[in-house]
Amino acid sequence: MEFGAHVSAAGGIDTAIDRIAAIGGDCVQVFTQSPRMWRPTDHAHEAIEAFRAKRAEHGIGGVVCHALYLVNLAAPDRTIHKKSVAAIQATLEAGKAIGADGVIFHVGSHLGAGLRTAMTRTTRALTQILERCDTDTWLLIENSAGTGGTIGRSLDELQTLLDRVDGHPRLGICLDSCHLYASGYDVTDPEKVDELVLEIDDRIGLDRLRALHINDSATPLGSNRDRHADLLQGEMGENLGAFLAHPKLQHLSAYLETPGPDRQGVTAADIQALRDLHGRWAA
Repeated sequence: MEFGAHVSAAGGIDTAIDRIAAIGGDCVQVFTQSPRMWRPTDHAHEAIEAFRAKRAEHGIGGVVCHALYLVNLAAPDRTIHKKSVAAIQATLEAGKAIGADGVIFHVGSHLGAGLRTAMTRTTRALTQILERCDTDTWLLIENSAGTGGTIGRSLDELQTLLDRVDGHPRLGICLDSCHLYASGYDVTDPEKVDELVLEIDDRIGLDRLRALHINDSATPLGSNRDRHADLLQGEMGENLGAFLAHPKLQHLSAYLETPGPDRQGVTAADIQALRDLHGRWAA
């Protein structure tokens, strides 16, 4: 398993490699544009080449891009829906340029329109977006915490999305431990984790599980609230290791998205804590 984090790419996309290497990470997640603005970043050719060169130099394995937070593929508003499709397409193009393994995104919310209608809108959007994928850079749906009308809170909803696009060969998933816990999956219980992994394999396929977000939860099991806590500082605590160290997940890259000291992001100590937690449970 590789251990890394989401880091800033401020100052050029290649600086993300500098930052993850500085804190001892093996893998990295980045935004390819501001997460709260629709306008995509035009990455200089030199920065893209530098990213690839630095990745090789530092031996960074997994690389994923996270789409901006404004995306809502289920949006009833046609303008937002169109912007969301364009935003993920732009992230995919940037991801392919830097050699990313995948683009991770939140489906969004039906905003009261109902799941059935939302699934139709989302399917239409996914069909457009998947045309931009290639064999190296996949599109990865991230499970949601289940707040309000958000989509992707259960394996049932994730499977439905995959089925709607006929099991497209470059559509996968990213599982977030905090979101799983918030949506009612007790991934602190080894038996429950076993059941979850078996269900993923049966309903979706473990080959489609391409990345993990490892975050503790600031809110209780089944709260449906997306509130990340620093590793070992939330409701899941030490027992998050049951999920992290599951034998059938060891081929994956694990990315921290935790606040860090003074909410300034992940530090070298956080990466080490992730490795130590894994080591205690994997032993």
